[in-house]
Amino acid sequence: MNKKSRFAWCCFLALALPAAAEASEWVGTWGAAPLPPTAARGPFPATPGFTNQTIRQTVRISEGGRQVRIRFTNEYGTKPLIIGAAVVALADEKGNIQPGTQRTVLFSGKPGVAIPAAAPLLSDPVDLPVKPLSSLSISIYLPEATGQCTCHQTGMQHAFVSDTGNFVDKAFKPQQTLQLRAFISAVEVASPTRARSVVVLGDSISDGIGSTVDANRRWPDLLAERLEHKDSRGWGIVNMGISGNRVLNDGAGQSALARFDRDVLSAAGAKVVIIFEGVNDLGVAYGHMQGATADLFKSPDPLARVTGDTMIAGYRQLIARAHEKGLRVIGATITPYEGASYYSAEGEAIRQQINAWIRTGHELDGVIDFDAAMRDPSDPARIRDGYHAGDHLHGSDAGYAAMAAAIDLSLFK
Repeated sequence: MNKKSRFAWCCFLALALPAAAEASEWVGTWGAAPLPPTAARGPFPATPGFTNQTIRQTVRISEGGRQVRIRFTNEYGTKPLIIGAAVVALADEKGNIQPGTQRTVLFSGKPGVAIPAAAPLLSDPVDLPVKPLSSLSISIYLPEATGQCTCHQTGMQHAFVSDTGNFVDKAFKPQQTLQLRAFISAVEVASPTRARSVVVLGDSISDGIGSTVDANRRWPDLLAERLEHKDSRGWGIVNMGISGNRVLNDGAGQSALARFDRDVLSAAGAKVVIIFEGVNDLGVAYGHMQGATADLFKSPDPLARVTGDTMIAGYRQLIARAHEKGLRVIGATITPYEGASYYSAEGEAIRQQINAWIRTGHELDGVIDFDAAMRDPSDPARIRDGYHAGDHLHGSDAGYAAMAAAIDLSLFK
């Protein structure tokens, strides 16, 4: 075959063969950090367990894609977690399943699976095209006693638990309504649009305490809306806030330093991490906590003493570990908390030291000044009226909207 003939043959093949499917990459589009189970403490109930029941949970994703897959978690389980069946579907704003969108979730081609103790597990890809900012309904049937679940305790979204039986593909009257994320820690999408994900490493202020339940008014949710309207390539937002979490010490979950690899570096498609933690370190170390709340956090180890220098050293560790994996690091200033139950003048002085370093230290790839967005101009140690949920610590819907609006979207390139 001469050169002219070969060229004609190649042109024929290019026209005759179907075009190769555009490559897709998995990107994190939703997240909830797993937490170890706890016993009942004062007003805080014990972590629940389930037996021969179905749990239905609604999550609002950020970025869309051609397929979805779910990361299930048994990372704090002491025995295998048996999933008898699971179904994912599109849902409306109230969590109602949209007819015709239900898809069976498979695990290595099978409808059930045993997740080993202390392990996560990714589902098979599910052919369910989803648009950005869509809501998904995830139903899980748990045929055997689970023991206390690996849950994210602050869901700010209602989850529905059936009476006995498998209801993954049908409606049921809830036996119980909870506000937690049970046995799920991430949703990923196959995105062909060069989408990337932003991981939020935070505490209860990122978890959305104080916002309206079932309304997706956390500041990371509102950031997802702003980014979707700005950037057609898409950004997934993976919210890994844990209520009560600290940078240096365990207590409400593992410390930020301890959980960073799992919750941030392993997130699919992660390109940016926003670090917004520290107020609990200051409040627990210097405030006057009593009763069940003090027992929940426990006293810090003397060898991990909280000072401005040790906190900044902790942030530097997170920055170095993120940069090693190619992530850009954006630091957010710690918001005011005078008036909160664990406020102290000592903690406030360290907050000012940390915020000055975040703003002027030039060690971060970007800065978000949440302190400036939330503080009362006439009393800068306090959150302005209307921006907190009545406790002088957590945001209201208006406060979280102000935080999201204060973020310079040019940080996400």
